[in-house]
Amino acid sequence: MGYRPRIRTSKKTGWESKKTFQKKKRPNKCLGKYDTKQVWEEKKTSLQQIFEITLKRLHTLGNQKFGSSPFCEHFDRWLLNVETVLNEFETQPNVNIDEQFTEERNQIFTTVKLQLENQRQKENSFEIQINNMSSTKKHLQQIKNEYLTKALMLKNKKNVAIKSLNKELETLKEDQNQIVKMKTGFFRGITKREREQKETFVMQRYSDKQKEIEIITLDFKEKQKQLREEYENKCIPLLEEIKNFQKCTKEMDTDNSLEERWFACEALNDSINNFLQRKINKLPTTSS
Repeated sequence: MGYRPRIRTSKKTGWESKKTFQKKKRPNKCLGKYDTKQVWEEKKTSLQQIFEITLKRLHTLGNQKFGSSPFCEHFDRWLLNVETVLNEFETQPNVNIDEQFTEERNQIFTTVKLQLENQRQKENSFEIQINNMSSTKKHLQQIKNEYLTKALMLKNKKNVAIKSLNKELETLKEDQNQIVKMKTGFFRGITKREREQKETFVMQRYSDKQKEIEIITLDFKEKQKQLREEYENKCIPLLEEIKNFQKCTKEMDTDNSLEERWFACEALNDSINNFLQRKINKLPTTSS
């Protein structure tokens, strides 16, 4: 029977340990190399007690939470603890594991090892992202500084050009005022025709300068728009990268291996219970 992660079997014995996947519980005790001899050597350990002790230890390991990230640093120790519990169970007198249990045990262990290795790779990848994020933020700030510099240069260029044209407009306005005085006063050496030509020329020049200001203003707005679009196009991928990193940070602050480890220990408990049931079924029945 293969190990199917995330599927809880329903076979139970009357004394099977209670199965409850409680993420709120935070057992802090580590089931490492404590004095297991004392556990097994307390008085006479019956076969049922051996099973109960093993089930309890696996249940505790299945609910064990790791304190802080990187959580993958605890995986090897946790796997060793599970393997120690199973080895101690299998070597107890009168247990005599069968081939079916051995196959199930190996399949479960192989699966949870693979799942934890995948989780380890995710955490290692995240560590790389942390190192890259510093350069990403630096690059983003560099793009922003370049944009602000170019935007300021563009604005100054526009202001200089418009300031120059405004001065020319002021000069032309003064020329217009002089022409008005010519109309109302007496000026020697200038004919009516010459005055009209000069007035037309000044008015045309004034109109041209006003159009130049309009063109410069429109050109500035267009270049400003292009500069903004260029800035945003450069920033969007970097901002998305930072956003994904922040999302990943929240995920990595949680021990995502807990559920996989819990299912593995519960699958092992199911396998042990099924093994016990097979042993019970093989016991000779006493006739009345």
